[in-house]
Amino acid sequence: MSYYPKQVYMGTEGEVNADFRPADAPPNLGTTGKDAIHYLASTTTTRGEFGLYRVEMSARAGGPKTHFHKRISESFFILSGTVRLFNGEKWIEAEKGDFLHVPQGGLHAFRNDSDAPADMLLLFTPGAPREEYFEGVSKLADASDEERAKFFDKHDSYFVE
Repeated sequence: MSYYPKQVYMGTEGEVNADFRPADAPPNLGTTGKDAIHYLASTTTTRGEFGLYRVEMSARAGGPKTHFHKRISESFFILSGTVRLFNGEKWIEAEKGDFLHVPQGGLHAFRNDSDAPADMLLLFTPGAPREEYFEGVSKLADASDEERAKFFDKHDSYFVE
């Protein structure tokens, strides 16, 4: 059975409300050419429908440990370079054009272990305040175990060993 989501716009004429981000816009977090995140479509912009982010990873940038989300799905689309994606079962050497969708509860991880930079899109649905997550995760170095657990729970990120 096919269906469309509930109607959100109630007008009859349409309106000018598009949000354009040029390719040369600086990243919202980090430095272009290094490790950077571009907020292409934030949760605020999409009214919680989704979040779309471009992630620039420097050579040997590593990545997060295996984790899952209870409330959001996460999808990966490789723009350039090679990104190692963990699909819950095995690591995949993903290259330009490769795509991985991970539903809620799905174990996953990603890393750039190569000697070259990599660039990918991350899509979260429904939208969640991932901007707050991206900006806060780097500040956890001196946090207590309790503070870290509270932060990750708030941001729907559950790590496994």
